[in-house]
Amino acid sequence: MNYQQYAQDFWEQGYLVIENFFMDELMDHLNQVILGHFGRNPEWEHSEDFIEKSATEVIPWFPLREGDANFQPIEEDERLKTLTQSILGKGWESLYLMVMFSKQGTQGQAWHQDSPPEDSSRFNLNRLFYTHDINEKTGGQTIVYPGSHKMGELPAGKPQEDLENQIVLSPKKGTLVILHGHCWHRVLPIKGEYRVSANARAIPDGTPDDITDIAVYRNMRYRFSTQEVIEER
Repeated sequence: MNYQQYAQDFWEQGYLVIENFFMDELMDHLNQVILGHFGRNPEWEHSEDFIEKSATEVIPWFPLREGDANFQPIEEDERLKTLTQSILGKGWESLYLMVMFSKQGTQGQAWHQDSPPEDSSRFNLNRLFYTHDINEKTGGQTIVYPGSHKMGELPAGKPQEDLENQIVLSPKKGTLVILHGHCWHRVLPIKGEYRVSANARAIPDGTPDDITDIAVYRNMRYRFSTQEVIEER
């Protein structure tokens, strides 16, 4: 694995896709763990106001915070650690591992940035992995805007509209997607029975632990810790 080439590609585009990074057996096991936790019709955890304004319908779970050791092999994967250090440099830290569940018929996630882009040195690194195939039939593909991690604030506009030059990612089971927190991205509506992805987020050395507390959407900025819109756009 050419880690330096991967890092170069990441910093050029703002994202990186590596298929077959994780073994099918581990992904199948984690998918069953996730479905066992959520069931098929879990309750929303975000407020109705957030869901309406953000056009985002996803239910989070933080298994490692609850002591669920099933996800420990992800955090302990030496290849993932080496790749992360190649991108972020020495002193990087794991932030948290978040599982995201979306129900059939929901609208996915609108265009957003995970953290404010004003300081380019302060960002989170999304290390997304997929426990089942995501494709046109299932819906829920991830859309990214290449190079947007260097383009500043996501422009105001319609939360879910197509943008010129966007790229549609259809990650298969076991795929790793590395995504810069300032890169503009969204998730398409869910057509299949459910959609699952998980994100072992990391941060560069010196980055505050609350870097993802404020997210930037096309119509607002939202602070999760206080569950409030802090800026209308």
